[in-house]
Amino acid sequence: MKPQLILLGAPGTGKGTQAKRIVDEFGYSHISTGDLLRGEIAKGSDLGKKVKSIIDKGDLVNDQVVLELLNANCSISDSAYIFDGFPRNIEQSELLEEHVLKGAASKAIYFDIDLDILVERISNRRIAPKSGEIYNLLSRPPKVEGKCDISGEDLIHRKDDTAETVRNRLEVFKNTIAPILDYYEGRGVLVRIDASTSAEEVFAKVGEAINS
Repeated sequence: MKPQLILLGAPGTGKGTQAKRIVDEFGYSHISTGDLLRGEIAKGSDLGKKVKSIIDKGDLVNDQVVLELLNANCSISDSAYIFDGFPRNIEQSELLEEHVLKGAASKAIYFDIDLDILVERISNRRIAPKSGEIYNLLSRPPKVEGKCDISGEDLIHRKDDTAETVRNRLEVFKNTIAPILDYYEGRGVLVRIDASTSAEEVFAKVGEAINS
C-alpha cells in the first residue's frame, strides 16, 4: 500500500502542480477540504446540512467538523490520499493522525524554498480564471502576452499576489510551519524537497519519497 501523503509548503511552492501529477501517475486521490465541504453541501447529507448551517452563520468550520468530513470521504485502509490544505497547525496535525490516519503509513512532504525566491515567483504569477491555467512571467510565460495559451482569455494578476502582500502571507506561514515540521520530523515521516528546482526534478524526488 502506498503511503498517505501530507503536502506542506508555502503558497507558490508548486504543491498544486505536483498534486495533479501524483494523482495522474501514482493513482492517489486528492483531498481538498474546501472541495469536500462544497461537495457535502451539494449532496444535502446530514453533515452537509451541518456545514451549511455553520457557513450561513458566517462562522468557520471547526476542526472536529473537518475530521468528520474527512472520515466520511476517506477510506484509509483501501485507498491512498493526498491531504492538501489540512493540517494548517500543530493541533490539526495531531488530530489528523489520531482520528483519520490512525497509524496508517504516511509521508509528510515539505516543499522547501527560499522565501525571496518565492516572492519573485508568486508576484510574477498570472492566472486564467476560466481554463484554470497558471503562468509565470519568468519561468512559464504565455505564448501571447497577457493571453491564455488554451482559452485565449485575458490573464489576471491577483491582488494578493503583489510582492508586499506575498511577504506578509509568508511571514504568517513561517510562524506556523515550524512546529508542524518538528512534529512530522519527530515521527520520522518528514521528507524535505528543494522546491526551487524544476518541476521535473521536484516530481522525481516526490516519486522517491512515495516509493522509499
